Amino acid sequence: MKETIILHQHFNASPEDIYNAWLDSKEHTAMTGGEAECSDKAEGVFTTWDGYISGRNIKLVPNMEIVQNWRTSEFLEDDEDSVLKIRLSKVKNGTEMTLHHSNIPEGQLQYETGWKEHYFEPMTEYFDNKKAN
Repeated sequence: MKETIILHQHFNASPEDIYNAWLDSKEHTAMTGGEAECSDKAEGVFTTWDGYISGRNIKLVPNMEIVQNWRTSEFLEDDEDSVLKIRLSKVKNGTEMTLHHSNIPEGQLQYETGWKEHYFEPMTEYFDNKKAN
């Protein structure tokens, strides 16, 4: 049975800032601390966290939604790609991000902690620091 993770996180940034940073190599690297090669085009490929994560953009709705095929080096060769949906909603004092990560190989729920520790925590610090400067 495939796994699904759904997380919500508030960021002190606009949906546009988060959307652009997610799809920009330099900013994605800066906001997470892991080397990233990103694309802001539909069907564009990406790698993040020094090649640990790779995938392809499926659907991009500027400043609102990012949908990607997503896998890590821990996926088996015959595992299907998982699907990552990022939805960005403008709220008072920033943006609410809803992360919906589905079709994860059975038993690989470590990604929930990974999203929190390797994305949400450094992103919060990154956007808070940008706002302060």
